[in-house]
Amino acid sequence: MRILKSLALAAAMAALLGGIADAKEWKKVRIGTEGAYPPFNELTPDKQLVGFDIDIAKALCAQMKVECEFVTQDWDGMIPALLAGKFDAIIASMSITPERAEKVAFTHKYYNTPPALAVPKDSDIKGAAPEDVKGKTIGAQSSTTHSNYVERFYKDAELKMYPTADEYKLDLQNGRLDGAVDDVVVLSEWLDTPEGACCKIAGTITPVEEIHGPGAGIAIRKEDTDLVEMFNKAIDAIRADGTYEQINKKYFDFDVYGS
Repeated sequence: MRILKSLALAAAMAALLGGIADAKEWKKVRIGTEGAYPPFNELTPDKQLVGFDIDIAKALCAQMKVECEFVTQDWDGMIPALLAGKFDAIIASMSITPERAEKVAFTHKYYNTPPALAVPKDSDIKGAAPEDVKGKTIGAQSSTTHSNYVERFYKDAELKMYPTADEYKLDLQNGRLDGAVDDVVVLSEWLDTPEGACCKIAGTITPVEEIHGPGAGIAIRKEDTDLVEMFNKAIDAIRADGTYEQINKKYFDFDVYGS
């Protein structure tokens, strides 16, 4: 009996030690981002990544005491690239939605801003409700919560989907669209540029929970539960120590974290 107990104890210890040995020690975290969604993430002319997402990612990595490595990825392939191991986390203004949560794990939100509709300054569109855009041509970036929203609610409009935000902006600027839906911050930032001077915000859109979720989070492979927890603790820490507020003020004159 004593021998059996000893063998059982040895087996249990071996399993425990094996599990510890197998646990990943995160010294470097590869972060996927789009680099085409200002002011949250964009590439400068000299190919440097900048923006709110990027600064938040760097702050989180510093808090976790890990090295950050950024990888740019087209939006449509973002989750497949994560699952294929191209990077370890997505920090790219990705909304936490039930559909995405079937494939990946999410951290807490790290910001939450509403969508809006931008239209030419001389437009007769008076708001962002479905009846306001009846018969109009409305654009959005494909594979986003914004494209999901317009497909569900703007049924009486002609819809055009674009691989990047830059492409719908160009069509809106050149009169090939009557309006475009995106994050109100992204649209407002663009309206302050010479290219965006053509247009205005027709109205904001009340988020729909099952489409827009509670905000933007960090997407991580489901098996990397330890990394999810590390990021959650880091988000809480930079919110508490003032780092988040400092980054927020660099880009916005209001709190993008939301309620």
